[in-house]
Amino acid sequence: MNIAKNMEAIFVIAVAMVTVTGLATAGTPQRSAPQAVVQAADNTGMTVVNVTAKRLTAAEKAAL
Repeated sequence: MNIAKNMEAIFVIAVAMVTVTGLATAGTPQRSAPQAVVQAADNTGMTVVNVTAKRLTAAEKAAL
């Protein structure tokens, strides 16, 4: 029940912390995001992947 009695103090302290944090970080410059490096791809064509496997029979499909 002590928390219920001290809610005003807890609220005031929380607001004070947010204010101090906001003022402390207001003067720091924003760091810009790193610039992306884009390079043209070689014209070697699209990569093709061939997957070979046996097909399941109707009985094997029904067992799943």
